[in-house]
Amino acid sequence: MTIKFTVYKGSKDGIKQAETEREDLKRDDVLVRITHSGVCGTDIHYKSAEMALGHEGTGVVEATGPDVKTMRKGDRVGWGYEHDCCGFCKQCLTGWETLCSERKMYGLNNLDQGSFGTHAVWREAFLFKIPDNMSNEDAGPLMCGGSTVFNALHVAEVRPTSRVGIVGVGGLGHLAIQFAAKMGCQVVVFSGTDSKKEEAMKLGAGEFYATKGAKELKIKAPIDNLIVTTSSQPDWSIYLSIMAPSGVISPLSVDSNDLKIPYMPLLANGLRIQGGIVGSRQVHKDMLEFASYHNIKPVKMNFPLTLDGVKQSLTTLEEGKMRYRGVLVAP
Repeated sequence: MTIKFTVYKGSKDGIKQAETEREDLKRDDVLVRITHSGVCGTDIHYKSAEMALGHEGTGVVEATGPDVKTMRKGDRVGWGYEHDCCGFCKQCLTGWETLCSERKMYGLNNLDQGSFGTHAVWREAFLFKIPDNMSNEDAGPLMCGGSTVFNALHVAEVRPTSRVGIVGVGGLGHLAIQFAAKMGCQVVVFSGTDSKKEEAMKLGAGEFYATKGAKELKIKAPIDNLIVTTSSQPDWSIYLSIMAPSGVISPLSVDSNDLKIPYMPLLANGLRIQGGIVGSRQVHKDMLEFASYHNIKPVKMNFPLTLDGVKQSLTTLEEGKMRYRGVLVAP
């Protein structure tokens, strides 16, 4: 039996509604009826590509394949950026499947389906059960945005005694503030102007510094871990000067330009630049449990999960008017 459903896809002519289909469920396939989807900056990068859009999906299990073990019809689940991996390489066997050479990621694989649509079919192994006290609406943006910033904190081995600097108060930054604050860290926020200061402090920041036009930054104490969440790379020179010895810089900006950074401060202070993408599955599960326990939620704007709603949400994001994560809600 063929499974047919609607998707909203990118194209050179703009966002379009299309129909897609999958063969009947095999092995550990799970059919999910999509109830919500986060809207991520990465979706903008692919809006002109011939592919179904969206990768922060949440919904309800409608049917399962013959080898599914833990999920049942009616379960609430979500998924993120990675859809599959080989399962046998060193990276997969040590919990780093996001670095698997055969990984299947949004924008590169499964181009016929995404979270902007009515349904999707994914492997059970790459679906995540949503905690009972978390809504599908709030879980959506955590599937990529939350996973990305939580993974940066995890990989950098941030401790409760760390001073964590967060550059940017946006879709990623406002989540990073909450996670770091609930971890017990001193959270130091850097943003262009003071316009987001009050909100950043409410989210958990202890210090806030406006950086527009600044040639240097004067802060209370050096930064142990710097999480960069802006849409483009910042002026690295002003941030290297405030880093503590052996500090870790985690750049999360999606930028096609080369990384150009002052060399001697990096060398002399033993700084580390730590690349990273979304969390592995165990880190992702830890993130959901942590967010559930500490009641961490995205600040969001809702749009209908329709063709017009998808277009409106992406326009809002492109124009820099999103506060701070868009969520598409199924009719």
